Amino acid sequence: MTPDQALCVADGAVASRVPAIAADAPFTVAQQVRHVPSLDGLRALSFLLVFVGHVGLDRYVPGGFGVTVFFFLSGFLITTLLRAEFARNGSVDFGHFWLRRALRILPPFYLVLCAATLTAAVVDPPGTLSGPAVAARALHVTNYWLIFHGYAGEPPGSGVYWSLAVEEHFYLLFPIFYLLLLQKLHLPSLRQAQLLWILCALVLLWRCVLVFIFHASADRTYMASDTRLDSIIFGCALAVWKNPVLDAPVLRARWWKYVVVPGALLVLAGCLLVRSPAFRETGRYSLEGIALTFIFVAAIRFHDAPPFRILNWRPLAFVGVLSYSLYLLHYAVILGVQRVFAPVHPALQALLALSISLGAAWLIHLLVEQPCARLRKRLTV
Repeated sequence: MTPDQALCVADGAVASRVPAIAADAPFTVAQQVRHVPSLDGLRALSFLLVFVGHVGLDRYVPGGFGVTVFFFLSGFLITTLLRAEFARNGSVDFGHFWLRRALRILPPFYLVLCAATLTAAVVDPPGTLSGPAVAARALHVTNYWLIFHGYAGEPPGSGVYWSLAVEEHFYLLFPIFYLLLLQKLHLPSLRQAQLLWILCALVLLWRCVLVFIFHASADRTYMASDTRLDSIIFGCALAVWKNPVLDAPVLRARWWKYVVVPGALLVLAGCLLVRSPAFRETGRYSLEGIALTFIFVAAIRFHDAPPFRILNWRPLAFVGVLSYSLYLLHYAVILGVQRVFAPVHPALQALLALSISLGAAWLIHLLVEQPCARLRKRLTV
């Protein structure tokens, strides 16, 4: 698909059409809708990092960083859509926002949860499955359940729901907060971004208090909503100021090529290489958010440049389209394959699990996501 073809730009919460601009033109809401080609590729790479970490290579592959990228991407896309809606209509329809989100998120969410729960009830010994653990997932509090109760009694593979809980908590209030900045406080875009960065700094400060004063566990800082919201907020800040989809470019291309992108990649490499537990549970997430800000700008603006061309590869974009359902179900599939095909080499187990996950996600896409997308369109026009 070429950049000029209209495509629905969606994250794990919202699907809508976002105006993209030429590199030398200011944003106008009425401009033709264009595909933002790098984003599906970024989703796909994020999922593959998580998948490879879950098949047993977590000591070598930063699966947790894949989740951080998902968070950033979610904040960037949803805030971009909210910003475009406000520019078009002068307001944000909260009812439509939450309805679109519910129809996008909840059907695959509960389908996979029910399938995992029923499978565990049939296959595992009686008493293995915990009702409260299942209820925690259904009620979107998986992250705090895992922090205080661990993984015992869960439907196998459903621990990944913790990150969905973080997003659900965030998006309960963020649209109202964002509209307050626009409609009541009338803050210009730079002021909005500055306020969001201050919130990120406060989350970092809270992590430091938890780690250095209260000696909180790594799970507490890794999975709790109050300690991971900044990974989403960094994406929101990029959406409101110098958004590469909506705003005019910043700096010449050679600065991005030789200074900005290499610097951001060095910061990411440092975050992955420094193994100090204190750093990993405090400053790491903040530095990753800062670095991802620049990586996202470059990946979107210069998507035809060699470093980012892979993001436009059709098979990778296909995985990106399925990434939400893939994320929900892949770990349950991995655990099932490892149980049934225990004698098989781990590499073959991983390939089989990936193939089954892709097939199942494609079916969910056809039978659940697409019908829900059509319903969203009818109900929120």
